[in-house]
Amino acid sequence: MKALVFVDVTDPWSYIGATRFERAAAMFSILTGEPIEFTLRAFQLEPDEPSEGRPLMDALAERLGGLDKAEFVNVQVTAGAKITGIDLNFDEAVQANSFDAWRLLTWADEDGPGVQRDLAHQLWRAYFLEGADIGDSFTLATRAALVGLDLETAEALLASTEYADEVRAQIAAADDLGVKQLPYVVIEHQWTLEGVHSQNDYVQALNAIYVEWKAEPPPAG
Repeated sequence: MKALVFVDVTDPWSYIGATRFERAAAMFSILTGEPIEFTLRAFQLEPDEPSEGRPLMDALAERLGGLDKAEFVNVQVTAGAKITGIDLNFDEAVQANSFDAWRLLTWADEDGPGVQRDLAHQLWRAYFLEGADIGDSFTLATRAALVGLDLETAEALLASTEYADEVRAQIAAADDLGVKQLPYVVIEHQWTLEGVHSQNDYVQALNAIYVEWKAEPPPAG
């Protein structure tokens, strides 16, 4: 089965949900022998977010209407992440626009979904754990190199406008689907899973979808 997973690399719930779905997909494949090929697609929750190295908690406080609300979200998300085995560090995270990261991730997908997912995890860790500015071209290029992509090619890409149209097309596709909550999973262009679920719930959903998918009549001709 094939799946598209709409996420954002500056969204902690995307990080948590995509990690759970990835593990669930691996478990499902072990149980059924059916591989799941999934690719990450762009959806920017804050498309107008500047990349200026501003503390993320300050930006959240402004967006949510107060530091207390931002800290409440921090506690909720951090707890959900810990259940998944993910450490978050909101106190050192800096505000960033994810558009250039998505240009890089779209390019990485040409080397295979595995490379793209490895880069996404690098960027999530950089943003949410290490306090790195993933709106910065040098940060992005070096993270690409860590997953085996060519550093000079990554730098040249980021200095250009390559893959900008492709990223905009992905975001437009998400808008057409009515995406509101991330991650948003589309399986075989028919079934959708929206928002964060437990790993077990993802496995159960994949099993139910698989049964329906296998029961479909073959295409005519």
